[in-house]
Amino acid sequence: MSLLVIGTVAFDSLETPYGRADRVIGGSGTYISWAASYFHKPVMLQSIVGGDFPEHEIEALKNRGVHTEGLEIVRDKKSFYWAGRYHDNMIARDTLVTELNVLADFNPVLPESYRNPEYVMLGNLTPEIQLSVLSQMQRRPKLVVLDTMNFWMDIALDGLKEVIRKIDVLTLNDEEARQLSGEFSLVRAAQAIHQMGPKYLIIKKGEHGALLFSEGHIFFAPALPLAQVFDPTGAGDTFAGGFIGYLARTGVLTFENMKRAVIYGSAMASYCVEEFSIDRLKTLDMGQITDRVKQFVELVRFDTDLKE
Repeated sequence: MSLLVIGTVAFDSLETPYGRADRVIGGSGTYISWAASYFHKPVMLQSIVGGDFPEHEIEALKNRGVHTEGLEIVRDKKSFYWAGRYHDNMIARDTLVTELNVLADFNPVLPESYRNPEYVMLGNLTPEIQLSVLSQMQRRPKLVVLDTMNFWMDIALDGLKEVIRKIDVLTLNDEEARQLSGEFSLVRAAQAIHQMGPKYLIIKKGEHGALLFSEGHIFFAPALPLAQVFDPTGAGDTFAGGFIGYLARTGVLTFENMKRAVIYGSAMASYCVEEFSIDRLKTLDMGQITDRVKQFVELVRFDTDLKE
């Protein structure tokens, strides 16, 4: 089974209450690919970087089973760059610098080997790019997952709604779900968003976990309490990578298996925040991932003493 990932590969500079990291590796495509590679190989990455992007980081992706045929390298330009500062609560953040660089002219043309994937993860990019990618498919993928943000709701809502009509799973945070739906209640928001097209909706609530909605069914996945969060950047993308990687590995698209995928995605995200950039994702193994999933299970397991 083939898995296609579309997203950014970039540099980040970060300031958090626990330190700072300058020009480290970031980007939605990077985090998604690293996380998904622990469950499924190959991962086919479509993105763009400049000549300043380190070759050894591309080799590291290849060594994880990530195909980079679709990673365009523009030698005479710079890679996408973002800098931000997190507040003490590690939720709110201020964007300090955004330099689109090569991303300003990104017009992805899928290699022939990428055009028949069974699973597609559309990372956070313009709706125009996401639609272009879907139009290049030789047939309808088995599953298309879309991640988006409020920025596109502000400036490209019509295009975003067009993409949403063509996908199976939408992931976004609670405030974005409220903005997209016009509903404050997340249950009502889910109902409204389902009417837009996606069968499944995942609403991420940061340190308060995530909700999965589908056809009247609701599943809540808790967030793992952590003593320290060094860097929340990329946690949502890592969640998405773990989620779709698990589904591609198992090939089962029932609500019950979606619930498992949400837990595996949450486990991957909980590791991501323990260090800056993708450093923690580079040192994981399946034993650690399985142990972390067991911790999630223990958070919600209980016996009832009620008698009939």
